[in-house]
Amino acid sequence: MNSDLEREKKRYEWEEPGAYEVDSNVFRIPLPLPGDTLRAVNVYLLLGEKSAVLIDSGQFLEVARRQLEQSLALVGVEVGDVSEFLITHIHRDHYTQAVALRREFNSRIRIGIGELSSFEIIERRNETSFERQFGLLSACGADELYKEAVVFSRGDDEIIKLYERPDDWLHEGMALSVGGRVLEVVSTPGHTRGHVVFHDKESKLLFAGDHVLPHITPSIALEADRPQLPLGDYLGSLSKVRKLPDARLLPAHGPVIESGHSRIDELIAHHDHRLRETYDALGTGERSVYDVAHLLKWTRRLRRFDEMDLFNKMLATFETKYHLDLLVEMGFVRVNDESGILIYQKSDRPYDLTL
Repeated sequence: MNSDLEREKKRYEWEEPGAYEVDSNVFRIPLPLPGDTLRAVNVYLLLGEKSAVLIDSGQFLEVARRQLEQSLALVGVEVGDVSEFLITHIHRDHYTQAVALRREFNSRIRIGIGELSSFEIIERRNETSFERQFGLLSACGADELYKEAVVFSRGDDEIIKLYERPDDWLHEGMALSVGGRVLEVVSTPGHTRGHVVFHDKESKLLFAGDHVLPHITPSIALEADRPQLPLGDYLGSLSKVRKLPDARLLPAHGPVIESGHSRIDELIAHHDHRLRETYDALGTGERSVYDVAHLLKWTRRLRRFDEMDLFNKMLATFETKYHLDLLVEMGFVRVNDESGILIYQKSDRPYDLTL
């Protein structure tokens, strides 16, 4: 028991406040989050002779702002010294504090061009925007979750106001000169359409955002503008980054690990296994996404679907759909929606997939 507790404690050491030097003039700064599942996000400070740049910003929270100020002070930097934010993707825990600080200090924000369509949807702030993000729950047979999501979303008005557009868009293959380093922008759609990672080839560093995480499997396509086959996009992005020279993994959630390649291999193996589990859960009949999600186990603790909170139930429902949709694309499963609910069943093609 003591060893289990020790391992659990060590697992969360990365969340401790501070400014941790991971390479010359590169500091990992964990900032707090309000949830129980993800309790912190790493932002990375890159210092040059006359510049201070942050990769990601944290969420707009008073406690996160205060922690950022205290952590920056440890290396002699004030929050107003940060001239630029390089953002890996649009999610609130990566983007919204950058907007708040730009309003105050006139800093600049850059994010992947693939996020443009989500910004356009968010800016409309109407029922169509909500339906694009959560209406899929009803089609998955999870109407009860959809009704809860309506209530869940009502507290988002203040956050939505922080989705002002960036100053510049990042494009695939851009070479950014930051603090004496050259960062290559690598487009990695999957977690969101416009997710990017920053690859420092010379120093063998990969600022990975939520694309590759050391302890958890990133969620897929939790965004306003959901693509048609997000799991296919994500697996393609994993393979793309796997072809780059191996590098230390600097993730948004979790500790730094020495080999990004090794974790990518684990994530690909996970989805290979999950596709098989999802296929097997269909059995010999017809099932909705919601039905299949209830038959699977979730998180590293192998929880039942009904043991999770609303947010994680929604993530699980979407993730089940994306695995089923990829199985349809590969010809192992059929789908129809004549009833208004997506119904899946196995096709006549025997399952023979290995990613």
